[in-house]
Amino acid sequence: MQTSDVTGRISSLHVYPVKSCAGLALPEALLTETGLDLDRAWMVVDEAGEFVTQRELPRMALIQTAFKGDVMGSGGELVLRAPGMLALHLRVDVVEAPTRVRVWQDEVAAYDMGDLAAQWFSDFLVPGGSGRPYRLARFDPEHRRLSSMDWTKGVEAPNQFSDGYPLLVVSQSAVDDLNARLKAAGQPLVDIRRFRPNLVIDGWEAHDEDRVGPIILETDEGEVQLTPVKPCSRCPIPNIDPDTAQSHPSVNDTLQAYRQDARLNGAITFGMNCIVTAGVDRWLKVGQVARADYAF
Repeated sequence: MQTSDVTGRISSLHVYPVKSCAGLALPEALLTETGLDLDRAWMVVDEAGEFVTQRELPRMALIQTAFKGDVMGSGGELVLRAPGMLALHLRVDVVEAPTRVRVWQDEVAAYDMGDLAAQWFSDFLVPGGSGRPYRLARFDPEHRRLSSMDWTKGVEAPNQFSDGYPLLVVSQSAVDDLNARLKAAGQPLVDIRRFRPNLVIDGWEAHDEDRVGPIILETDEGEVQLTPVKPCSRCPIPNIDPDTAQSHPSVNDTLQAYRQDARLNGAITFGMNCIVTAGVDRWLKVGQVARADYAF
């Protein structure tokens, strides 16, 4: 094994099929140029086509996602479940009408997923039938939405409906360190779900992901290289309990004391956004070695 400044292993892999709904922990995931396969491939929008998230609709945290069947072939399904709702089954390989939607400042090509999906989300997110209707959109894979090249240093890094980058990497020790601070303050502990990472790395020091250059993952098919490009600034979502959808300020209040990042004008950051710089179409698996060198 090659010697590096930091060496650990992938302790978990996560995809979030529908942006801002609950994610899935997977034993393995296919790496594409836009991140893990089917990560943020779907997104909930309002009647104007604007994306919505837990920031406005904390109940989205209660929508559970699962895949059924062969999602790499034909006939696989995305299955959505929520309290008080019948399960919604959507074919992974089927879309309906083309549409345009907006995620942050980007207007992108997408496909509407139909009236049944729209009714399901509206019924759950607007109990009692009052308020705005919502629809579900699927990213058009022919559309090329790029990460900010100011941060990628000119590298074209496409992504789907993520906030802006293909992958988010978090060290497990960063969560452990936060929990130690929460415990000392008499606050409830939290788990990794609060931070919605794609890769969690065990064996690194807390926040080593902030300090390293390219991350090398040793896969069965050869090395994968992920390049950290931008610290992940944090909105109120880490305050939302994924099991209850209730918000409490203890998480961000605690982070405010030690995670203000000068690179983002003092914003709270936790985890690093990464782009894929080598190894597209290789399989990442829990337990694979993750190593990097410091880049001060």
